[in-house]
Formats: sequence, C-alpha cells, structure tokens
Amino acid sequence: MTEHRTSDAPDVVQLSTHVAYRNRWMTVREDQVRHADGSEGLYAVVEKPDFAVIVPVHDGGVFLVEQYRYPVQGRYWELPQGSLPAPAAPDSMTTVAASELAEETGLRAGTVQPLGVLHEAYGFATQRAHVFAATELTVGKPDREETESDMRCDWFSLPQMWSLVAAGRFTDAPSLAAVLLAQRQGLLDPSS
Repeated sequence: MTEHRTSDAPDVVQLSTHVAYRNRWMTVREDQVRHADGSEGLYAVVEKPDFAVIVPVHDGGVFLVEQYRYPVQGRYWELPQGSLPAPAAPDSMTTVAASELAEETGLRAGTVQPLGVLHEAYGFATQRAHVFAATELTVGKPDREETESDMRCDWFSLPQMWSLVAAGRFTDAPSLAAVLLAQRQGLLDPSS
C-alpha cells in the first residue's frame, strides 16, 4: 500500500540560500536545507525561465527540427521549442509557442492549443515546459537566430519519428513527452 502525506508542511525547509552563478539564461543557487527527519544538507537549484514545446501536427505526422546541441556534442531531432530570456507570464506562452514555431520552421499555425505543463528536470531545476499543439499549418520562411543557422526542419510520419527514437537520434525528453500528450488528446494516431 502506498503511503500519502496529508500534511501541508514541506518535506524540506530552506534555511539559507546564495547565488553560486548567474548569467543571462540561468541562475544556480545553493540552499542550506533541513529535511523532514531533522538532518541538514545542501541543495543546488538551477533556475531557468519556462519554455514552450510545440507539436506541429500535419497529415498524421509531425515536423521536427535538427540542430547541434553543444552540451551533448551531437546533432539531434526534437520538436520546435524556445523561451524568453526573462520569465514569461503563463498566458504569454501561447505567443512564445507561435513565435518559436515560425522562427525555427517557417510554419504558421492557424490554431495553437495548450496540451499541458511538464517539469523539465525537477530534481534540480525550476524550469517547466508548456506544451502546445500547432495545427492548420501554412509554410513560410524561417527566421532563425544566428545560433540556429545550422538547424534543419522536416516532416516525419509517426513510424519514422519512432525510428529516430530507436536509433538514438531523437532523445529530447520534453519533445517525447509532448508527442505523448498530443497522442493522448487524439491529435496523433498512435497506431499509425
């Protein structure tokens, strides 16, 4: 039987905090904490602004982008995504989603529908992914940032997309979770 907490008291209490590192995209802080059992420890927390992940649905498949990801030293496929340098209000994330889709792919969406909110890596980061489906797509010209000049965009059927996953070429966790949310909403047929 699973035990569920009924108390509103936090399991971990912050005793002190200080910023260990900060740049325009992120802050890393170290918190001295007290655990529920009374023991004390250190917790490192990465603060990053929320971002939008867009599932561009077309003809039973999805558009993906491929780019070089420096931290993992390789080129990978993923869904279009992006954020603002400063925290964005949750209601403005729809605008961020539509803008990132157009910027990275050139696609314009007739409909941008929220599918849910996911934590990126809540074991150490505050960042959340706001997931959107984009439908009624029209093709335009991408307007990529300088750092995205190597980006490619292509359409994949679901079997082709799952082949990329199996081959280790599509490994972005928020993108994969977003595809599952789109399937759950009936926007993608998992049997195709």
